[in-house]
Amino acid sequence: MEISPAQVLASLPQAAAHEKGTWCWAERRGAKSPLAPGAVMVGAAGEREVQVSATAEVSALPDRARVCVLVGSRKEAAVQAKSSVNRRLDYIVQSVRGHGVQEENITVTKDFRRIENGYQMEAEISVIFSDFAKMEDLCNLLVEKLDSSVIIGSPQYFHTSEAVENIRRQACLRAVANSRRKAFDVCRLLGQSLGRPLIIREEETNETEGVASEQVTPDDARPLTIQQQISNASVTVYSKVFVTFELKSKDTCKKNS
Repeated sequence: MEISPAQVLASLPQAAAHEKGTWCWAERRGAKSPLAPGAVMVGAAGEREVQVSATAEVSALPDRARVCVLVGSRKEAAVQAKSSVNRRLDYIVQSVRGHGVQEENITVTKDFRRIENGYQMEAEISVIFSDFAKMEDLCNLLVEKLDSSVIIGSPQYFHTSEAVENIRRQACLRAVANSRRKAFDVCRLLGQSLGRPLIIREEETNETEGVASEQVTPDDARPLTIQQQISNASVTVYSKVFVTFELKSKDTCKKNS
């Protein structure tokens, strides 16, 4: 999905830099910036610049998985329906805790109702895992111990908001690093020295799910494997930045040193 650019801006006004020797950072997201979108800062007379754009992509596999386990019972007596479900529910919850899952990642919902000639009770346990190996071990254990008396849903893989934000940040930082390497190569080719960055702007960012070369669609005859599901839930963030660097001659650098 496409998202709006983060508008990471940094500018070093020449007059202010000479007077105070400090950076002036533009505020992010919606704040009034001293630079119009797409504008390029022009240095004072005699000031030289090198302007480059660069891109980067960062991909990451999901860091969480949600599994739902359903337990149900239909009995003529209400107490029997409740007892049947609660007995299996307690075993499942204890097994989940035994696999190191914290309480905040365990959600239990119950539904009890009157049906024709009896009572029906259902309980659903939703568990969020950060360790996929433990998730697989638990599912295998429940199948072995409880067999068909429980229904275990397919894992739903996803990223936490913190993980997605970290992927976005890493993509932007790598793009900036790529721009510096590109500018450094240009300066070396021209016999110049690369100075400090004057403008840094993220111009474009895009997010996609799944790995394009590996993305697999469901097949009625063969369900997706665990690895295919994880691959389909991966996130790739693309970032493009525009950076203006100060351009210094090597003679100037030698005099300053």
